[in-house]
Amino acid sequence: MASDSIIVEQLTKTYKVSEREGGFGAAVRGFFKRKYTDVNAVQQVSFRIQGGEIVGFLGPNGAGKTTTLKMLSGLLNPSSGKAQVLGFTPWELKPDYLRAMTLVMGQRNRLSWDIPAADSFLLDQAIYRIPDEVYQRTFKELDELLELTPLMKKPVRNLSLGERMKCELAIGLIHNPKVLFLDEPTIGLDITAQANIRDFLREYNRRTGATILLTSHYMADVTALCERVIIIHLGKLKYDGGLSDLSHKIAPFKLIGVILRDPAVHDLSKYGKPVENEEDRQKSYIQVNAQDVMRVTERMLAELPIHDITIADPPIEDVIEQTFTE
Repeated sequence: MASDSIIVEQLTKTYKVSEREGGFGAAVRGFFKRKYTDVNAVQQVSFRIQGGEIVGFLGPNGAGKTTTLKMLSGLLNPSSGKAQVLGFTPWELKPDYLRAMTLVMGQRNRLSWDIPAADSFLLDQAIYRIPDEVYQRTFKELDELLELTPLMKKPVRNLSLGERMKCELAIGLIHNPKVLFLDEPTIGLDITAQANIRDFLREYNRRTGATILLTSHYMADVTALCERVIIIHLGKLKYDGGLSDLSHKIAPFKLIGVILRDPAVHDLSKYGKPVENEEDRQKSYIQVNAQDVMRVTERMLAELPIHDITIADPPIEDVIEQTFTE
């Protein structure tokens, strides 16, 4: 059984934020005596991640995801609590730890904008003191997965967003990290580029056994890569478990979709709550409690001119949204 790569115990981060009223008078008073309020970005979060797992780390904006990743990567010190990543305390910033992990943020550039991507790669080779033969071998493996060679001689500013994200991922992996913290790695990419990045991460994990903690607003990233998800909201842990179990534990309802001969004539609201399904507009959908599915389905088949009927779990986005509003 794999050992734990990441151990988080009661991790907490509280910021002191200055506040004042508007106007010149308030500005003058604030100059001499400033008021502060505490903002709890992360509150006593605990979890463990085994080596080789890919775990989705989910929550709305402001939930505390990025703050947690910054603490685990050593960019922030916690207010309290403990964390161990590969046996290291992250915020001690020991060189061996920095060589063993990477943090890739979809909204932050680590590539130099005005020079070819190859120069930034060589700079990272020097920073991490990677021997030439190891660098060449690693780059060849990444090139095989991401098709980097055509991009290396172009100034970064001339790359498309998808091409730049490929390079951002690759440069974050050039030192062969054992733990990957990925913060929105597919943000802003088109559907094809998102799929390419997901395929790469899946194959990289299979080849290297690297542990991946992934945040994303695109649920396709999570459902394609993760069997387990951790959800936080307002800095607090809301759920830690299997993705397939999430709807049963938090949103115990199903969606019944039907194609009717005369849909405008029949009122589906008497069978359940009508809902829209952006991915399938051919069918009319209702939401019903999971324990009522069989009874409602039998009644609909008996009373309606149904051409086709399906029963499905709700989209994972809806399940998570329900979590946040509880």
